[in-house]
Amino acid sequence: MAGAEATITERTRVVPGEDRRSVVLKWLFLPLRWLYKLYFAVVFFGSLVLLYIPFRVLLFRPHRYQRAFRLKRAWAFFLQCALGIPLRVERKGRLPVAPYIICCNHSSYLDIIQMYNVVPTYFLFMGKYELLRWPLFNIFFKGMNIAVNRGDRVEAAKAFRKAAETLDRGVSLALFPEGTIPNYTPRMKPFKDGAFRLAIEKQVPIVPITFLDHWRLFGEPAELLSRARPGLARAVLHDAVPTAGLTMDDLVALRDRVYRTIEEPLLRT
Repeated sequence: MAGAEATITERTRVVPGEDRRSVVLKWLFLPLRWLYKLYFAVVFFGSLVLLYIPFRVLLFRPHRYQRAFRLKRAWAFFLQCALGIPLRVERKGRLPVAPYIICCNHSSYLDIIQMYNVVPTYFLFMGKYELLRWPLFNIFFKGMNIAVNRGDRVEAAKAFRKAAETLDRGVSLALFPEGTIPNYTPRMKPFKDGAFRLAIEKQVPIVPITFLDHWRLFGEPAELLSRARPGLARAVLHDAVPTAGLTMDDLVALRDRVYRTIEEPLLRT
């Protein structure tokens, strides 16, 4: 699926529907985009600095993780308001009884923030290992959430064992089955098998979520021409996909079903 698009360089390239006029407009609005990126950084890291000590206290002991989760939800709500990115959620189904696995498309760093504004019940994040290198933000992946080092099979296996133990405790997980932000958003990369293998192994449902607008609102911060502006963000919370009775022989069918569910609203935008 992604083979023909592997030559696409960066997220700042012309996406489908854009033309040279769009590129010219990018340059014209470049100062405003830079200003918004600067404002974003000040709001995000400034508020995190203020909350750093409360988070450190709550993350020091596992029995405080649920309180840390509630604080993260409050912080996420503040960020969507302060950054001018209100979220409108279309709920096609109800969340099942925990535990379950949340699978979302990944088109922007905004996805991480807004996840907490979509799902109100306690869950842990599985994220890329590189998040451990982010200043301040890395405290969330040193104990509470799960960092996955996909470049090391042994470390990746340890992360998924920890994820399985999390589900065994009745705690839900959220992850991006693409593994990273594609270069050609809003089109998605093929999903990796990990989430679906976990769901079948533990017989827990999968909750698909589609983020429709984040790719339009905020691109790669370090890229010169990447998008950066406030605006309405929309998300679709789909009905849960059951896995009861499925075996590993059903993994590909399950993965493809979840992929199509998440992709369908994107094809209509």
